[in-house]
Amino acid sequence: MNVRDDEKTPAETHVGAEKNKPPGDKKWRFNSPLAQVTLMGFVCFCCPGMFNALSGMGGGGQVDPTAANNANTAVYTAFTVFGVLGGAFYNVLGPRLTLAAGCSTYVLYAGSFLYYNHHHHQAFAIVAGALLGCGAGLLWAGEGAVMTSYPPPHRKGTYIALFWSIFNLGGVIGGLIPFILNYHRSSAASVNDSTYIAFMCFMFAGVLLSFGILPANSVIRNDGSKCSAVKYSRPSTEAAAVLRLFLDRKMLLIVPAAWASNFFYSYQFNNVNGLLFNLRTRGFNNVFYWGAQMVGSIAIGYVMDFSFQSRRARGFAGISLVAVVGTAIWGGGLANQHGYSLNNLPEKKLDFKDSGVEFAGPFVLYMSYGFLDAMYQSMVYWLIGALADDSQTLSRYSGFYKGVQSAGAAVAWQVDTRKVPLMSQLIVNWSLTSVSYPLLVLLVYLYVKDQDNNDDDDSGNKV
Repeated sequence: MNVRDDEKTPAETHVGAEKNKPPGDKKWRFNSPLAQVTLMGFVCFCCPGMFNALSGMGGGGQVDPTAANNANTAVYTAFTVFGVLGGAFYNVLGPRLTLAAGCSTYVLYAGSFLYYNHHHHQAFAIVAGALLGCGAGLLWAGEGAVMTSYPPPHRKGTYIALFWSIFNLGGVIGGLIPFILNYHRSSAASVNDSTYIAFMCFMFAGVLLSFGILPANSVIRNDGSKCSAVKYSRPSTEAAAVLRLFLDRKMLLIVPAAWASNFFYSYQFNNVNGLLFNLRTRGFNNVFYWGAQMVGSIAIGYVMDFSFQSRRARGFAGISLVAVVGTAIWGGGLANQHGYSLNNLPEKKLDFKDSGVEFAGPFVLYMSYGFLDAMYQSMVYWLIGALADDSQTLSRYSGFYKGVQSAGAAVAWQVDTRKVPLMSQLIVNWSLTSVSYPLLVLLVYLYVKDQDNNDDDDSGNKV
């Protein structure tokens, strides 16, 4: 029988009040959104952060980029499928199993290049790349759900910036690894074994850290509310929900931005960092490329959370800022690209110590590419987070975004393998990002509300 509040004893009333008391007086709680987003950042610091540093070396640190290009094609082809399905796996398995399974494939991928250093057989690297694509789909769907649904709705940009800064610190440290371990090998073409072993150690640490991620209904915000009352789905329910994403108008408006958001990596890593700089300088450059990402994510996070009171106005402001910055940086890339081509490569690769003033321009450009990448992707993640509030819906949205993103990347790595002219690659990259901006403005205009989203989405779920 239920007891009315006015019939409860003082002791019972005190117990009930303590049970529902907001935990905001505790500065640090493991089950807080801040702790969980921070931990998620370190998981990605260890796995995709190190993977990015490895890819940023150009050719996976090898003199011939063919094996790395083919392996990356396998990565992103598999990622295309598992990126879309990743949200379904997350909603069935929960965060820990999903993330741990995803992280483990990064270790295998780095190990395949250690093997390639000795035997120069592509098969292992390509198979490991395909497995990594499956694992990355799981990892990024889980990451997307955590990053977009755990933070308070009015501070998602700040939490995205926090995550992106920690994640890209992995690229900074990952850039230092080949720089330090290959510092005295300025004329070397491929990195040494210890470089790949160091990457593997960091990636394995990411597997262990992933077991600390809590399910959404165990994470308590400072006001006492739970992130979402998630009930893990059946596979059939998730399969139907994933298929409906391809008819969701919100997702269709994000497709060009998703396709563009990893398409430029092959050009930047192989054809700017890889072609213009020697081995040790490529590691040096990556420290600043990923460091600039940290700055870029913080800058756009501030705009998306604090620039205006209206959420929609902040969305418009963020897209406009990224469009202006992107136009300026790609314009600088166009000027730089006029100086060389595949048929007219520089006679001597640039070195950060020996090349003097010739080093400065290409170095600043490459660093600026990293700054723009973080602004662009953080902006898109903020927009996804503004479309819904619960982790189930957002895991599907994030998975769809990563799947389309990976399809674009798979095409891009083969474009580079087939030696498409560098100027053509640059123009395509610039055009893809430019096309996405007006569509994202339309997305904000039609679907982003100034209040929290509590209406039904197209699939019947509460968002």
